[in-house]
Amino acid sequence: MFGFSEEQIASFGLSFGVGGFMLYMLFIIGQLAWESKAGKFGTFVLFLGLAFGMVGFAAKFVIQWLLTS
Repeated sequence: MFGFSEEQIASFGLSFGVGGFMLYMLFIIGQLAWESKAGKFGTFVLFLGLAFGMVGFAAKFVIQWLLTS
């Protein structure tokens, strides 16, 4: 499609598409903390609990990049 292989499209979607979705999820977590007036510790707990999986995904991407370089 448009001169790109399926592997290139999947790689682009996995890196930039999921990355953009993760940034949007961080915005949602911040909005949730703001609307609930969670305070500093409550906001920290929200980000720690809800965004912890995103850290693993980002670490996987960085580790793969380091190993292939």
